[in-house]
Amino acid sequence: MTEIQKWAVQGRSTDTISIVHCFDSSCLSTLADMEVHLRPETESRLQELAAKTGRAPNDLLEDAMAAYLEELAQVRDMFDGRYDDIKSGRAKLIDGEESFATLRSKSRKLRTGH
Repeated sequence: MTEIQKWAVQGRSTDTISIVHCFDSSCLSTLADMEVHLRPETESRLQELAAKTGRAPNDLLEDAMAAYLEELAQVRDMFDGRYDDIKSGRAKLIDGEESFATLRSKSRKLRTGH
């Protein structure tokens, strides 16, 4: 069975928000809180968005963290796939300087008509 990850976010004060990282539904009371310290301008933006949307700041932060972690996982999967392509020979590495020289040459030819 795979681990189920849940993020519970609990407000502690106006300048910190605690995040509890859980691996099953019973762990909310057994794990220690992890505090996330926000810059004052970030906290202000969070509070402003909460007021505009009518959503709790904790819910907004939880959604933002979930979206960020999902995006991070997608990027990691993409990099892993590209690495596998290079390792297997399906993709070939190109020298950066050679590539830029080719682009500059093509650009120069388009501008001059030659």
